[in-house]
Amino acid sequence: MKPLEGITVLDFSQFLSGPSATLRLADLGAEVIKIERPGGDIARTMYVSDCKIGNDSTLFHAINRNKSGISIDLKQKENLKKIEKLVQKADVAVFNFRPGVAEKLGLSYENLKEWNPRIIYGKISGYGEKGPWKSKPGQDLLAQSLSGVTWLNGNAENAPTPLGLSLADMFAGQHLVQGILAALIKREKNRRRRLHKRKPYGIHSLTEKICI
Repeated sequence: MKPLEGITVLDFSQFLSGPSATLRLADLGAEVIKIERPGGDIARTMYVSDCKIGNDSTLFHAINRNKSGISIDLKQKENLKKIEKLVQKADVAVFNFRPGVAEKLGLSYENLKEWNPRIIYGKISGYGEKGPWKSKPGQDLLAQSLSGVTWLNGNAENAPTPLGLSLADMFAGQHLVQGILAALIKREKNRRRRLHKRKPYGIHSLTEKICI
């Protein structure tokens, strides 16, 4: 049995940063449901080779293996009820929309928490939740440039050179995985603490042995 079996993740994200995070959760045993707009994730048409899988890019399949999928037009308000039903049965929801988009679609943390108080809300943004740049959209090349990575890469006589991989997107996804795993552990600890308070006598220690 894998460690995240029984955990359901709703993946609203697209391209690389969010999907790379949910890929790791799927590898750990979580059921990941990818929710795509009509026409699909933009990664479906981002071809990195001449090879295609069912008219989709190999990149899309590499990032989204082990996931099930559903296409829903989130801009249609009548579809919000379908999302609500999915959220009620989920443990985690993941987003990497531009700042403000999730809120406009009715998918803010406050709304999801109202539908499911146990939901863990994972979000990747370009420049965080605070500060003068919080409303700006972001992407991998911008993050590489602002961090100075492009200046460190390449040869001294050439202009700053981006890395061959979307490293910023991938690092963002890995950090999100860490945060989600920590939140799942905290949620379980809180549940056990409440359970312990309800039963004052005869409670055995609830411990787990984890071998990696």
